[in-house]
Amino acid sequence: MRSDLMKKGVDRIAHRALFRALGLTDEELARPIIGIVNAQNEVIPGHMHLDQIAEAVKAGIRMAGGTPLEFPAIGVCDGIAMNHEGMYYSLPSREHIADSVEIMANAHPFDGLVFIPNCDKIVPGMLMAALRLNLPAIFCSGGPMLPGRVNGKQVALTNAFEAPGAVRTGKMTQQEAQEIVEHSCPGCGSCAGMFTANSMNCLTELLGLGLPGNGTIPAVESQRILLAKHAGMRIMELVREDIRPREIVDQRSIQNALAADMALGCSTNTMLHLPAICHEAGLQFDLRGVNGVSDRVPHLVKLNPAGPHCLVHLGEAGGLSAVMKRLDGLGLIDSSARTVEGTWADRIANAQILDEEVIRDKEHAYSQTGGLAILYGNLAPDGAVVKKGAVLPEMLVHTGPAKCFDSEEACCEGLYAGKVVPGDIVVIRYEGPKGGPGMREMLSPTAALAGMGLDSTCALVTDGRFSGVSRGASIGHVSPEAAAGGLLAYVRDDDLISIDIPNHSINLLVPVDELARRQAETDPQPPKQVSGYLKRYRALVTSASRGAILDDSSL
Repeated sequence: MRSDLMKKGVDRIAHRALFRALGLTDEELARPIIGIVNAQNEVIPGHMHLDQIAEAVKAGIRMAGGTPLEFPAIGVCDGIAMNHEGMYYSLPSREHIADSVEIMANAHPFDGLVFIPNCDKIVPGMLMAALRLNLPAIFCSGGPMLPGRVNGKQVALTNAFEAPGAVRTGKMTQQEAQEIVEHSCPGCGSCAGMFTANSMNCLTELLGLGLPGNGTIPAVESQRILLAKHAGMRIMELVREDIRPREIVDQRSIQNALAADMALGCSTNTMLHLPAICHEAGLQFDLRGVNGVSDRVPHLVKLNPAGPHCLVHLGEAGGLSAVMKRLDGLGLIDSSARTVEGTWADRIANAQILDEEVIRDKEHAYSQTGGLAILYGNLAPDGAVVKKGAVLPEMLVHTGPAKCFDSEEACCEGLYAGKVVPGDIVVIRYEGPKGGPGMREMLSPTAALAGMGLDSTCALVTDGRFSGVSRGASIGHVSPEAAAGGLLAYVRDDDLISIDIPNHSINLLVPVDELARRQAETDPQPPKQVSGYLKRYRALVTSASRGAILDDSSL
């Protein structure tokens, strides 16, 4: 056992004395020792119940003959960190989480790991760690939040973020907004729609590293506790069989996850995290190949904010195994791909599609192509990402004048001051991985546009990124970013920008000689002064087109 490095033999007398101080018996030390990576904290609503999940995982481990030892991981609540300096730290926290797990798991050589994440960057950070370490591992998330209700209508976090724009434009009263405050997030769990947290918890299951239900069983149901116990038991089998994450996550599972991503219309953040996960697994991720997958896969499931359903409804309809069954029937996945428990063929054999409205067939799909698209053109030669499944039909092709802002805050001020009018294309720059630094989510501007009723006539283009809560023609991850000399830095007010999402293009309609003149005369905006972790992050972070991974090749 790997854990023998810290517990066995005459040279480990002091080590065993320290384990004795923890209250561990000789019998417990003789068993495989499993690290429990628990992201529980009292800041994130999706995490406040993870101590209960951890206890269930531990029970499963003990039942199966192992000894669990728990350690923590940090977590940022993207919703609470939104639209202020806290969001600078969200994406960078992904790398910190991966690094901290590496430190703990190598300083204390566990035989296997159980990861308990739930929200936003915690999930991909833990996935990166699992593939970097390549120890037997399994994931058990805390599960999605249930939607709330106001005046008999379903509400979720989307409604809360869009409320300020509606209040400012007189479309909603303060009392109506207070009702949303009180009821849109009714309890624990990752926020109820197909936002980043739920997208990544679903992708964890789709990649094969979680048991069926990992992405969809609601946080408040006892089924989630049972799932955690089964995850604890299953990690012991993975340790005994020496099955490791890189044997599960291969090119087949990546392509399967991409296909399901398109069918589900997941958050655009998956196009940051999948490349980073592949990097840790030693796999290639072809961003240009994403459109090929999207062109083949119909958009079968439309969850909040793009559609009326939430994760609980997807679970009731048969869950992700049912989605994969549908895709398998269309010849769009490789069912031989492995999971922590058999293959996808095994899971599909036991799956049922229980609601044809939630998981549609190809004939009744929301569209015959997938929910995400990568756009290319002179404004984004290395790519930009849009959640096309959340774009209104009238905005799929649009040309309009630019209204430029050099930060998220400046954009919000401009929106509320009436500087943006129907037909405009809002440009927010210097919010990329280096420019931010940290590639903040532009949820407040997109929510303001939606709340003000401008999402049907205006697009937003940024080198920042978007929350899964965002909807509308929200085009992010523009690469190269403005701070790296990308063309976004040289766009001026009233320049025409052409967006053609079905044909995967985004172009600045300014003559080449004029662009050359601007580039010769104007330097990109100097980066804002930062210190500490953000300074180190800026020095190492790469382009969004590479997943904003840290490049330490020169160290």
